[in-house]
Amino acid sequence: MLKSALVAGGTGLVGSQLVKLLIQSAKFDGVKVLVRKENPTQIEGADVLEVDYERLSEFEQYLKADVIFCCLGTTIKKAGSKEKFRKVDYAYPYELAKLCLKNGDIQFNIITANGANSNSFFFYNRVKGDIEKALAGLNIQNLNIFRPSLLLGKRNEKRIAEEVGSIFASVVNPLLVGKLKKHRAIQGLTVARAMLNVSLKNLSGIHYIESNDIQKIGKS
Repeated sequence: MLKSALVAGGTGLVGSQLVKLLIQSAKFDGVKVLVRKENPTQIEGADVLEVDYERLSEFEQYLKADVIFCCLGTTIKKAGSKEKFRKVDYAYPYELAKLCLKNGDIQFNIITANGANSNSFFFYNRVKGDIEKALAGLNIQNLNIFRPSLLLGKRNEKRIAEEVGSIFASVVNPLLVGKLKKHRAIQGLTVARAMLNVSLKNLSGIHYIESNDIQKIGKS
């Protein structure tokens, strides 16, 4: 039976790759992509819905799909403040999950981060841990949490720190072996492939997929 998919954050590094894979997949019939009204776009093969994440409840009737992919994410610098960062990486995904659940049982896939921990000393990791914890508290039939390390790939906007990190990763990645493999930088396309592959397994319950496992699952 073919599935329907909804992607939030479908124009970012991982999300844009994921949308392409979903459109090409013979397992999905109907791909809906949420984009912000201030950044309208057209994606051939997908239904694009312009939304205001501050008033997401107004779009509840459209948030219907068998499989939800949440690729929302930003940086504190781009967001402008810690408060705004938390909105994008915590409040929006949580609201999306709650609204989608109102329309029936769902599979929810989300990208957090390697090192996500609600008790972390680092604000970024703490927010990622908080959203994991909040989603785990909802009655989601299947919740898949992807924790990639540093993401590599071409972005629409420049992120100097990540560009430097990608150069550093080319040298360090081969040295990270054993338990340290999960700290290797990873291509955005690999994460997208892993999300698609896991979504097709028809799992139940909560699953945490670490970066080294994402590498394996997303090879092809």
